[in-house]
Amino acid sequence: MELKFINMNSNKSDLNSIPSKQKNALIVFTRDPELGKCKTRLAKTIGDKSALNIYKYLLNHTAEITTDLNADKFVFYSENIKEKDMWDSRIFKKHLQLGTDLGHRMEHAFQTIFKLHYEKAIIIGSDLLDLKTDLIETAFQLLDHNDYVIGPATDGGYYLLGMKTMNSALFKEKNWPTYIKHCAFASVLAVLLQQQSGFGVMRWRSDVQ
Repeated sequence: MELKFINMNSNKSDLNSIPSKQKNALIVFTRDPELGKCKTRLAKTIGDKSALNIYKYLLNHTAEITTDLNADKFVFYSENIKEKDMWDSRIFKKHLQLGTDLGHRMEHAFQTIFKLHYEKAIIIGSDLLDLKTDLIETAFQLLDHNDYVIGPATDGGYYLLGMKTMNSALFKEKNWPTYIKHCAFASVLAVLLQQQSGFGVMRWRSDVQ
């Protein structure tokens, strides 16, 4: 089974004015696939070109497993929105990440989604080969009974984060490059426990560095 329950007393800009009938929203964070700018740690071992090819493969994998997901899909680009790429504009709504660090960018993405009146929002990256459609569906199901859901990564970060209401406290961290890779999962749990929020935890997964 892809989950366990932990219950802690669980009790483009013009799009913002258009409410959706769909209650679920999936946020996909992606980095522009440019030589020397993605999978930099992996590139130190296999070279920039091979690292870029691997990242493009992971992007296509993420697009493929999310296309038929029962949710509205939003792709947030790191630098430039691409009109013609693996993210079909008829399926994926395209936005730009805004903020000074990863925490601010994720916070802004969730704020954008909740302004559109979605009831559940989940964010994922685009570099997890282990991520499957049914895993994301399970995360949305967890939100039926919990306020939050989190998928821990083996490096100490997380590969998935979902919520039903905006919680900016989850994104307040100064050193994001180190934080997201080593202690983000534990930090999110600490905040949720302190808030006495109900949350579900997915199985551990490994992403590609």
